[in-house]
Amino acid sequence: MYTTTMSDDGKTRAFVENNMRTQNPLIDRYEKLLEHRRVHWTTYHKFQRELGKGGQGIVYLSERNGADGFNQPVAMKVFSPERFPSVMSYKSAMERLARVASRIATIQHDNLLDVQDFVDQNQIRIMVMEWIDGYDLRQLMDPQRLMLAQRLSSTSRWEYINNVIATFGPQQCRFKAGVAVAIVRDCLAALAAMHRERVVHGDIKPANIMLKRTGHAKLIDMGSAFELDDPPPKRTCTPLYAAPEVLEGSNCTPRSDLASLGYVLVELLAGHPCFDNDSNLRELLEAKRRFPKRMREILPPEVVCNNHLMNLCERFVATDPARRFPSAEAAELYEDGAAQFHRQLVFGDLASEYGHELAKWIEEYRRLDELPEDTKRPSDDSDHSEPDSPEC
Repeated sequence: MYTTTMSDDGKTRAFVENNMRTQNPLIDRYEKLLEHRRVHWTTYHKFQRELGKGGQGIVYLSERNGADGFNQPVAMKVFSPERFPSVMSYKSAMERLARVASRIATIQHDNLLDVQDFVDQNQIRIMVMEWIDGYDLRQLMDPQRLMLAQRLSSTSRWEYINNVIATFGPQQCRFKAGVAVAIVRDCLAALAAMHRERVVHGDIKPANIMLKRTGHAKLIDMGSAFELDDPPPKRTCTPLYAAPEVLEGSNCTPRSDLASLGYVLVELLAGHPCFDNDSNLRELLEAKRRFPKRMREILPPEVVCNNHLMNLCERFVATDPARRFPSAEAAELYEDGAAQFHRQLVFGDLASEYGHELAKWIEEYRRLDELPEDTKRPSDDSDHSEPDSPEC
């Protein structure tokens, strides 16, 4: 018979009858395992569904099957060799990425994706990561989801969502300023942790920012990340969200990550992308150079009339990297940074518990997604027009 007690030194100990030690052959195996200090086992994964697909490969939701019926959902990114001219070039790029993944795995930050493993399956590399139960910003920007929420929410709840969280923008959902900055602050915390380890994310965009069911944001997809001390000969990025210097072929630095995050912030506030997806590279680069001056044209009046918020956006997206915030910590903590904007809302009695609000909103979306398809169909007289912006 086993009993468990707490010893005086704070350790949990199991007390067993003396004759049980000779009766249980597993005790010897247990002691040999501890003595060898090295274990090997086979882990089985089963791809369940595709989570995302891009130029680097495909991400799947997978189930890790352990012993005694243990199952754990994980995300697995299978890196495609299609963009590499040879086996050796693929192998070299994967070795570089494995080193970066190892550094990221040691950071263990709440707003940063947890990298769990990097494996070789018949020479094809797979990154094993935590599965995040939530939505990426690209999904949350989808106006169809907001239309469904408007139609199926109570009048009072819809008014609250519309005034505090998100409303309809010109092309997609437009996030309210307090919520948008709260998401950006979580991303800044993650970037600060990465940059302290001299690692650049390299591909900040809405699809790579996820909101968990807790309401907190996480940076995901480390496939473009690289070490500042060992940059790759060829970088990958998403041109719409890349900093101007990246499109020019200059150095990609932590300040380049800040510019990309700035474009995301402006898109959240404006309700449509900052740049035309049909532009060629030359046109896109010219648009990014002119963007700080025309940014006010695409933002709603309630944003433009807030000098602190406009200064924050302008510091993020400045064409010259030297005019941006010097670091992610500075973007958070400087007098014209993100934290000060939230303090401004507190002083004006306009602040909210943004993490709680986002968690509640995401949970509502989950319930809406689980509804039967016939319930989701809109009626002919649905009104999804953008409401008037409040005066300054």
